[in-house]
Amino acid sequence: MSQKFQRKVEDFVCEHCGAEVKGNGYTNHCPKCLWCKHVDVFPGDRKESCGGMMEPIRIEHVGDRYDVIHRCVVCGVEKRNRVSSDDDFNVVAKIAENFAKKETQNK
Repeated sequence: MSQKFQRKVEDFVCEHCGAEVKGNGYTNHCPKCLWCKHVDVFPGDRKESCGGMMEPIRIEHVGDRYDVIHRCVVCGVEKRNRVSSDDDFNVVAKIAENFAKKETQNK
């Protein structure tokens, strides 16, 4: 299996919110709701057989960028993806806020 990133320019309709998404070869989640689909073993390979929807569960600050962490609702795997300038910042903020509330409640 190759671990090399494979750029794929693909448009898609988000299976979570129905938004029509114009891909640019780096697009891996819906910019409207931030959900994605579990289709890759390695970025762009389309070799994952699970096919489950991946929920954006938290936002993490990494260096000079933010990442969205997705968890597959079928198999539970977690994957990290960069937040894009095309992403709805209000949704990014809401995910971060919801995660912070859960963390506070768990203490």
